[in-house]
Amino acid sequence: MARSRTTRSTGSSRNPRSGASRPRVPQARVGAPAIRHRLLICLIMVAVLMLSGRLVWVQGLDASARAQEAIEQRTVTRTIPALRGDILDRDGTTMASSVERYDLWVNQLQIDQYRQNSTTEEVTGIDAAAQELAPVLGWSVSDTKKALTGDRGFLYLQKNVDPKVRDAVIALKIPGIGADRVADRIYPSGSVGGNILGFVGGDGSALAGTEYSFDDALSGTDGKTTYERGAGGQIIPTGQQQTTPAVDGSDLVLTIDRDLQWKAQQIVAGAVDKWGATGGSAVAMNARTGEVLALAEYPSYDPNDPGASGNEYLGNRSISNVFEPGSTGKLFTIASALEEGTATPDSQYEIPYEMYFEGERIKDSHQHPDERLTLAGVLKNSSNVGTVQISEELDPQVRYDYLRAFGLGEPTGVQLPGESSGTVHPAEDWTGRTRYTTAFGQGYNVNALQMVSAVGTFANDGVRVQPSLVAGTRGEDGTVRPLGQPESTRVISSETAATMRGLMDNDIDEETSSAAVTGYATAGKTGTAQVSDGTYTASFIGFAPADDPEIVVGVFIFGLDTFISGSKAAAPAFSELTTFTLQNQGIAPTGVAGREYENEW
Repeated sequence: MARSRTTRSTGSSRNPRSGASRPRVPQARVGAPAIRHRLLICLIMVAVLMLSGRLVWVQGLDASARAQEAIEQRTVTRTIPALRGDILDRDGTTMASSVERYDLWVNQLQIDQYRQNSTTEEVTGIDAAAQELAPVLGWSVSDTKKALTGDRGFLYLQKNVDPKVRDAVIALKIPGIGADRVADRIYPSGSVGGNILGFVGGDGSALAGTEYSFDDALSGTDGKTTYERGAGGQIIPTGQQQTTPAVDGSDLVLTIDRDLQWKAQQIVAGAVDKWGATGGSAVAMNARTGEVLALAEYPSYDPNDPGASGNEYLGNRSISNVFEPGSTGKLFTIASALEEGTATPDSQYEIPYEMYFEGERIKDSHQHPDERLTLAGVLKNSSNVGTVQISEELDPQVRYDYLRAFGLGEPTGVQLPGESSGTVHPAEDWTGRTRYTTAFGQGYNVNALQMVSAVGTFANDGVRVQPSLVAGTRGEDGTVRPLGQPESTRVISSETAATMRGLMDNDIDEETSSAAVTGYATAGKTGTAQVSDGTYTASFIGFAPADDPEIVVGVFIFGLDTFISGSKAAAPAFSELTTFTLQNQGIAPTGVAGREYENEW
């Protein structure tokens, strides 16, 4: 029996053909030192190739872009503020001005360089800078040193300093200290004309008055300076530098006379205080050109410190506060009747104390027996009943058209913010009592400047001239460039205007009236109306000389607790202001006596 044999593998192979065994080849392993060495060399080569490619790209193909990026990173642009233009009165007196000031700043990283190269100075750096700078700023040395010490690249030291202080600081040549030009807005006349001028905010933005309305002309255009700075914030002398200078704003010339404005404010303040009213306005205007010579308010405010006054006083109530004109509105009804030929100064009317018109009761302001008055007498006695009788000869639409032609119910065009155009309702809405009250100044509302402009139509030969507050802008050569010609509208004929002047002159007794102006024939009309809150508004509007008018003046007293007629509350102030205005404008008496009409028949 044959015996089986098991053959054990020994790790060597036998050639099947020859039967000889072959040595085994060891397998390569990644962890072997040789393999790791080769891989490391390959990675290094790849990294070197990548870095070389990037270097070629940066320094060769993309060099200009990278250089520009570096310049942009170290380039700084600073604004050079434009100085705001001045606001002047009609005679060139400055009423608002921008004073040149500077904001001082420091780069704290550079102060250590001060006098470091000096071989004679014992104290250098921050200590030396603080000692030199402190007396110029009016600070203590310790406070100055504290302000200069730190790692801030930019920090304001002191704002709004005088140019002399700035010059003294810059003269010290302390590294890291500079100054930016700014402007401080001042109003030399204080509260005089504050309601016209307006004011600017702490950042120089216009917030009210002509400052706001004419901001484009006044503000100018800021400039800028661009430069390269080093890591410490210093200007690189060889770097790019470019400066665009600021273009200062234009000067604005008003039609206002500062002295007359001051007087108007004093007069209206006295009237308000005397009668315990809440406020008042006064307007003086050139009847021929429409130039507003004074536009006064009380209470008002000082534009140097507007925050010290209540918000309700920061506007201009001569154009924003609307009220029923009261009896001064009778002028428009009578002028319409004269122009339409439905009445003459001698037209006769029987006037009871009260009278019913289609069931609506109309009465005069004071009890009186039946009177027989001419149209002139109706105006002189300010009769509501008589005025309604005159108005009934006119179609309501005709009366409405005349009210609008006189400028009521539309903006005056003086370009002050916050103006109210008032309200004159269409004639078709004059239902019931309104049809009659509109004849004597109730049922519609106006502002003070509107009324003075409308009454000025009689003084200007029947032509209404748009009021203006700004004469124009002043160039560097001192010439004034007008902003445009005011619009003018013929409302009534020259003949009707002359008759109205005579009737308004007849309304003022030169010897006894509190509205009379010594030496001048004066024309005018009183007005009193109740407001919805229960208070009263008293007014007086007129012009002088009556035969050849040059100025028209209106005084308005608001917030009277009880009925006080315009002849009592406003007429004396009108007389005082008109007297001063005539003198201020150099208008001499004409020597022509006042006109008198037959008031009764």
